[in-house]
Amino acid sequence: MAELLESSQLTFAYDDRPVVRDVALTLRAGEVVALFGPNGSGKSTLIQLLLGTLRGRGANRGAIEWNGRPIESIRRRDLARLVAYLPQSPTFDAGQTVADVLRLGRLPYWGAFGVESQRDAHVVEAVAAQLELSGVVHRRMDELSGGQRQRVFVGRCLAQEPKALLLDEPSTFLDLRHQLDLHQLLRKLAREQGIGVLMASHDLNFTALHADRAVLLHEGAKVADGPPNDVLEPELLERVYGVAMRRVEVDDVSHLVVTRSL
Repeated sequence: MAELLESSQLTFAYDDRPVVRDVALTLRAGEVVALFGPNGSGKSTLIQLLLGTLRGRGANRGAIEWNGRPIESIRRRDLARLVAYLPQSPTFDAGQTVADVLRLGRLPYWGAFGVESQRDAHVVEAVAAQLELSGVVHRRMDELSGGQRQRVFVGRCLAQEPKALLLDEPSTFLDLRHQLDLHQLLRKLAREQGIGVLMASHDLNFTALHADRAVLLHEGAKVADGPPNDVLEPELLERVYGVAMRRVEVDDVSHLVVTRSL
């Protein structure tokens, strides 16, 4: 798989408070990487660093390359065509329809004065069909369920035609069924379209089932990086999360489940 992202020695501090400490991270095309760690471990800050949105704020250092180019040399418009970002709590304006939100994904491609092209309309239509949203494109966002809204926000990202998706706790407000739908969708996008997916999550069990690789952060530092079954070791997780855990082998799915010990 081709390397989309390569970063090294990422460090960021607000005043004298370190948030990210000497982190190296990679992401390949077609790969799903789960980013784990308790609250305050630096997951969201790390994602913002990878997006280049924290440049010039706080104290920071390190190197970030997207597609072999230093992030400092990439225009924001071009970076938005390469990387799409879904925040933890995405919002929409009152009265916006599904189509309105999907169109915003085409913003990096709009011409002068925000004029949309036939290509923009075609991409939005294709994304709506891909995510089974064609039947609701004219409905207002506030009329949709939480699961449908999250699918629309993912669609907005896909309308950017990115090579990578960075998602910050995308399943936080979803019920079990919609969590499963979202994870299966991301897995499908990685496999069929070669999109690299980096997803911050608190759900060790669920996310790891759909990830190729897991990265574990603790107090801003990377303490593990590898296959989920190797990273989700009870002793390591107990040290990071401060709760006792055990592993249970689930033979029918051949995956590791982490639970709190009784």
